[in-house]
Amino acid sequence: MAPVTTGVEQDDLVMPVIDMTSFLNGSAKQEIGAAIAHAFKQSGFLYLKNHGIPQSVIDTAFETSAKFFARPQAQKDELAWTDAKSNRGYVASGREKLADLPEDVGTLRESNPDLKENMEIGKEGVEGMPNRWPAHFDEEGENFTAFFKQFFNMAHNLNVAVMRAIALGMGIQDECFFDDYINKTDNNLRLLHYPAVAKSVFQTGQNRVRAGEHSDYGSITLLFQDSVGGLEVKSPKGTWVRATPIPGTIVVNAGDLLSRWSNDEIKSTKHRVVQPPPSPEDLENDPNGVFPARYSIAYFCIPNSEAFIEALPGTWEASGKKYPGVFSGQYQVQRLEETY
Repeated sequence: MAPVTTGVEQDDLVMPVIDMTSFLNGSAKQEIGAAIAHAFKQSGFLYLKNHGIPQSVIDTAFETSAKFFARPQAQKDELAWTDAKSNRGYVASGREKLADLPEDVGTLRESNPDLKENMEIGKEGVEGMPNRWPAHFDEEGENFTAFFKQFFNMAHNLNVAVMRAIALGMGIQDECFFDDYINKTDNNLRLLHYPAVAKSVFQTGQNRVRAGEHSDYGSITLLFQDSVGGLEVKSPKGTWVRATPIPGTIVVNAGDLLSRWSNDEIKSTKHRVVQPPPSPEDLENDPNGVFPARYSIAYFCIPNSEAFIEALPGTWEASGKKYPGVFSGQYQVQRLEETY
């Protein structure tokens, strides 16, 4: 089977499906690296299959996440997120507002919060910034803690592989160029739950059932979707294109810091999560109906906090550097403080 096939193609937006097999086994690293870099330059999004994380592990991740969000609200609130620097813990529905709009974020959050709850997990062992694990509640909490500690590291291994592919695809001879920038696993694992939503909510304001338009802050994001889907990517024509879940794949997209790192050769494309409003006929025929709950898992890959990020060699010599250098950690905290 060809290593690159078409996943989504609409309104000049192409999200290819890229098979990582021949990169991971070493048989065609340059070819896969070029395909990943090309996708990131064209759309900023791609699907990845045969990426090294077994489907059984991904299935367990979704099952374990769903059990956590089904806990009593008081237990979840006990693990509450506290500050942007730590970025660990439970975030209740309505706390975060991702819509990238030139409005006062406080007013916007109150009037139109994103209808989701999430659990943020960071690197273990950081002094003064412990993860807010549910291990002390019960055996199920212990299992959650043990499982996601392992999952965090498995996702980081995939992060390393994709960044090595990007290095080759960007014409950097040393495929390990990025290794020293990402070896401290300053990443963020986010478990997301979009609760079931009554269809009637659209009668009072359809925008309430969205994770608003935004771009990600780090280098790349690994997104594990359930079958419900809902992710939409903004096309070059300004339309919204569904990133339909494809069994056996994960979605990978470039973030703002990688775009900046590449001197804007790589695109960090706006995206959102939305449940399309029902038709008037649907509301009339099923006024008490609901849209099902949706779950997703995002692994935000972030360069080491003290890493100094500036334009990669080969991206700026002809046109100049578009951005001053920035420390990764400072950039992340700044962006998070704008969001919460």
